Amino acid sequence: MARVSYYGWKDLAAVRARLEAGADPDGGLRWGTPLHTAVEFGTAEVVAELAGRVADVDQVVRGHTALWAAVHTGQRESARVLLAAGADPLRPMMSGWSPARLSLTTPHVIPSDEVLTQSEWETAAECGRLVVALQDFPFGDGYSLACVAGIGAADAVRLLDAEVVPADEAQELLEERSEFVAAVTDVPGGCVLMQPEYFLASTPVVMRALTAGTVGYGMYANPKSGNQGNSHRDGAVVGWDLHPGGGPDEDGDTAEVLMKHLYTGRAVAFCCAYAGLRPANAKAFTEPDQWIVLPDRDYWSA
Repeated sequence: MARVSYYGWKDLAAVRARLEAGADPDGGLRWGTPLHTAVEFGTAEVVAELAGRVADVDQVVRGHTALWAAVHTGQRESARVLLAAGADPLRPMMSGWSPARLSLTTPHVIPSDEVLTQSEWETAAECGRLVVALQDFPFGDGYSLACVAGIGAADAVRLLDAEVVPADEAQELLEERSEFVAAVTDVPGGCVLMQPEYFLASTPVVMRALTAGTVGYGMYANPKSGNQGNSHRDGAVVGWDLHPGGGPDEDGDTAEVLMKHLYTGRAVAFCCAYAGLRPANAKAFTEPDQWIVLPDRDYWSA
């Protein structure tokens, strides 16, 4: 199956022809099984074709089965055909998140005796609210942000030794020295620091200063390599070179798998949720409370 193109996974006739010609339904790919790949890139018809040919419909790749992937990505029809092919919805995986248990956080529940804790229900509900609240976020690249719990905008200004400037002056400075211009806004649970055009908001010096005694998540939307995240607690790094919005992995604990599942493809919402921020809207990113100028210094090691 190695020669099937990205779009080829949607072509049932082409996939079937390769299988009839001797292609291995269980292998031949570097990044996963053909069945997992069909769930990600193909159609339910292609998934059904492969599910009828594989040796084990519940083969595990990167900690999860194809059914789990179908539930996670909202592929309802693919999940249905996998269940019909004998996939086990109760198989333990991903730190306690069986496919059936994971489905409780989606609109398409697989009937079972699995349950969510009260905390997990609340986490899922907050995700739905937060995604709607941030629907007007001006998506793009090149910005950076820091979501920090338990401190306000005034605290952030003081901790960063920044200078508050009027909004009109800030707009002029964005054209002249954008690398030092940022905005800070109070939101329920803490504050958001954002730079529209540079990466300083997520750098070690900023994150260490803002998270002394608390927790925060920083992110730079790198135009070249995608979203680059980091987490800090009590002024120290907890995780570096992270990928907010990138989906769950098998090494995460129960809470981490749930968070990453819920916020896959929703990087900014993930950053807010990680820090426990509960913005009512996208104002912190579109109409911030205060514009500030950061001091000229080494933001990586000073």
